[in-house]
Amino acid sequence: MTDFSASNWANANFSKDYRDNADIYIVERKRQLDILKSFYKYFLQKNRQKTVLDLGCGDGIVIHELLKVEESISATLVDGSEDMLCKARERLAGFDNIHFIRASFQDVLVKDILKQKFDFIVSSQAIHHLTGDEKVSLFRNIHSHLHDDGYFLNIDVVLAPTDVLEQWYLRLWKEWIDQRQAASGIEGNYLADITQRYKNNKDNKPDTLDAQITAMKSIGFKDVDCFYKYGIFSIYGGRK
Repeated sequence: MTDFSASNWANANFSKDYRDNADIYIVERKRQLDILKSFYKYFLQKNRQKTVLDLGCGDGIVIHELLKVEESISATLVDGSEDMLCKARERLAGFDNIHFIRASFQDVLVKDILKQKFDFIVSSQAIHHLTGDEKVSLFRNIHSHLHDDGYFLNIDVVLAPTDVLEQWYLRLWKEWIDQRQAASGIEGNYLADITQRYKNNKDNKPDTLDAQITAMKSIGFKDVDCFYKYGIFSIYGGRK
């Protein structure tokens, strides 16, 4: 099983670099967050308070964006990195009904630390660190912790179905980074090899979009679909 403590994400400097440059690294990050909020408004925003779970919460940006839509949500944020959780606590200071759990995906799967059901479970740029079998196990765990008619949404990178497409998708990503770097006035070439670093990083274990959607359907999720895609970056999910 994937060992979080042996991954780069257990390193505070690695986590800081990601936080500082996420808007450059992640293609159309603002657009992805806008789609997240639109999805929540359309399918989940109602009169009663909702329970939301963020798996691999990082610095808490996903829950912070959802709180802009509905401040009354009760949110649980889970991450294996204490450094990330500290930043999430800072970002969400002042909000009520926010709970933090330090735990890896492996803890979620093996120890079943989630003691309740949720209306909405979301993850962003995290699940691709699991192997294919672990992803399926996590999807099954997520399904079991959703209320009926609850939703799961995953914002993540995926594996291209062919090598030819992957090379183009990585080129698209590099073009995005170059444009963002130029627009922000950031100098230096430390971002020049990001696509190769992504490919060489053993923490990254993306699977194809089709494989993950098929797995969700087989578990019992309904209305499963891809809601956004730009090269390797995607948003997909479904309803219990």
